[in-house]
Amino acid sequence: MQAVITVIGKDKVGILATAATECAKVGANIVDVDQSILQDFFTMVMIVNIDGLTVEFEAFKQQMKDSLVDMEVYVMHEDIFNAMHKI
Repeated sequence: MQAVITVIGKDKVGILATAATECAKVGANIVDVDQSILQDFFTMVMIVNIDGLTVEFEAFKQQMKDSLVDMEVYVMHEDIFNAMHKI
């Protein structure tokens, strides 16, 4: 299974490193990442494999939000993401 992580906020050093570190701590493997800077804003979308999570998914979501406190962080399970985009 996979999850989609979206991070948006003011650009600063270490955002990707923080997100990657938190994923590694709980066994989430980063499959793909796209990031860009739009004026002063950092935007990132990550696809992570969550088959090896060592914590519950809700705890993972909270950990990601807590680690990037001054950013907007959304963590969505693949099943929810797919259901939202079915025609």
